[in-house]
Amino acid sequence: MTQQIEVIHQDGDVIDVPLNRLKRSPRNARRTPHAQADIEALAASIAVKGVLQAPVVEPETDGEGRPTGGYLVTIGEGRRLALGLLAQRKRIKKTAPVRCVVDLSHDPHEISLDENVTRAGMHPADQFEAFRRLAEDRGLSAEEIGARFGVSAQVVRQRLRLGAVNPVLMELYRAGELTLDQMMAFAVSEDHDRQAQVLDQLGAHRPPYLIRRAMTEAKVSAGDRRAVFIGAEAYGEAGGTILRDLFTEDGGGWFEDPALLDRLVADKLDGIAEAVRLKEGWKWAEPHIDFPRALGLARVYPHPVARSEEETAQIAALSEEYDALVSQWDAVEELPPEIEARFKEIDAALDAFGDGTAYDPQEIARGGVFVILGQDGVARIERGLIRPEDLPAPEPEPEVGETEVRAEGEGGEPAPEGEEPEEDCGAPLSERLVLDLTAQRTLALGDALAANATVALSAVVHALALSAFYPAYERPTCLEIKSVSADLDGHAPGIDDTRAGRSVAERHAAWAGRVPKAADDLWSFVQGLTATDLLDLLAHCASLTVNAVRAPFDRKPGAWAHADRLAEAVDLDMTGYWTPTVASYLGRVTKGRIAEAVREAVSDEAAERIGGLKKSDMASEAEALLAGTGWLPPLLRKPVPVQPAPELQPEASNLTEQAA
Repeated sequence: MTQQIEVIHQDGDVIDVPLNRLKRSPRNARRTPHAQADIEALAASIAVKGVLQAPVVEPETDGEGRPTGGYLVTIGEGRRLALGLLAQRKRIKKTAPVRCVVDLSHDPHEISLDENVTRAGMHPADQFEAFRRLAEDRGLSAEEIGARFGVSAQVVRQRLRLGAVNPVLMELYRAGELTLDQMMAFAVSEDHDRQAQVLDQLGAHRPPYLIRRAMTEAKVSAGDRRAVFIGAEAYGEAGGTILRDLFTEDGGGWFEDPALLDRLVADKLDGIAEAVRLKEGWKWAEPHIDFPRALGLARVYPHPVARSEEETAQIAALSEEYDALVSQWDAVEELPPEIEARFKEIDAALDAFGDGTAYDPQEIARGGVFVILGQDGVARIERGLIRPEDLPAPEPEPEVGETEVRAEGEGGEPAPEGEEPEEDCGAPLSERLVLDLTAQRTLALGDALAANATVALSAVVHALALSAFYPAYERPTCLEIKSVSADLDGHAPGIDDTRAGRSVAERHAAWAGRVPKAADDLWSFVQGLTATDLLDLLAHCASLTVNAVRAPFDRKPGAWAHADRLAEAVDLDMTGYWTPTVASYLGRVTKGRIAEAVREAVSDEAAERIGGLKKSDMASEAEALLAGTGWLPPLLRKPVPVQPAPELQPEASNLTEQAA
């Protein structure tokens, strides 16, 4: 039997204790567990530099006061956990010796509390500069520094950037006159001169987003449609530089050469336009950032083309095979390579057949294309545009009837009294008589149309569809229904790229592909539609005529009131179409209206909190506060329903009947 030798310790002894004999002290004042990230950082530091500060321990005893051979860690529990993590990862042995200091004279609870309460952490500015010295003096990379301190390389890069700001900013930060968020806003750029310039312009008490905006105002955001269209890689290859924001989750960034970016955009759009022109045979193709308006252009659309029986059979076979593969492999998360390849082959084959529509070759020969840069940064191709000078000459007017019309006084004068006029069955009718007869027929036709609601509906749809899909010179209808579409893009630039704009354009293109190419054939097409399709076409054409814009030069309160009733009838909810941003609303109204919006959507306290800011700052803060609240300005809210007029009381009704 081995006799256990009792080790006698003196207060202040420095001893080496095997790691697996160190234990957590039940009298440690820290009860909240250490964060895993803190343990990871400490383990990384110990792995490189060892334990820099020896833990304080006391010998563990059993119930009878005899030493157990273990040691309770009074100060240094984090170091014990970090060493345990290294042992778990087999970086050190479980029995690795740990240099410790024995404390027998102080209360363990009090000294553990003392270490955590009286310890003063390093000022972040000192940490930033210390990291910078490691990088500059010792040539350590961000990855190497991160490995030595248990932090990510991205965190190191952030601290290096902060450590390299203008010394004036660093001193203001140390003095407490700048916050860390403000420092990060200044550090978005490494340009010391620009940092000093913005500090002089704005002072030291401006919100971070305003500082960041001023630091980047001459640059183009990476989220700008031009930047998205070109892409960071192509911009960089052309010699452009990107200013990265190290302090946002997505990395952010700004393209620093707007002139270069604009040139790249113009060249790329021009290349797409030329490629479309050459491939499809259009007479012309033009690149534009935005859709040019007021050019008097007509527009034509593609129409269905007849497929051969062979093509139809091939398309059907490919579609059936595709559906069969989907059914067979729908439940499989990862497709076999040969099946995935077959899916791609079928998709490519079906795409090669096209959508079954095409433009008339004559229209392509005289028409053109706009290549537009959409708000989402994707080029949009607008085909079928025809300039006024390329429009075909209108057909000559047909004869008005069985006989020509003659002007009053051109022959056919009354014969002298007592003489019968010479009979001529081919003599033209006078204009006055033609007006009389056709007026009679017009009134009778209208009366008959009123008695046949089905034909009347077809006639209205026919007239509206002519206006929506055919040029002005080619609208054969006797209904004087004027269909006018408001130029909404002139009031709200970019509106065509909104949810509503895209929905209208897609629906219009779908109908344009269905209506016949010749306007003279539209009547037969309309009469052949089902009741559902007829109403759908009517609804679409009617939607194109809606104009509820409140223009100061065109006051029409009756139309505005009707727009409210129409919105009520269709249950219009603008929260699905519009959100309050600095660009859409907040930057274009007074501070009072901004505060009112925040007060309604958030709280009085939030409105008061931003009320003292300058308008631009207030608008930006309000945008963040209103995000996701569904707040709408009064003009966009659901209208208050009109209350129906009260019914007459029985007594009043009787009086009315008696009066009648």
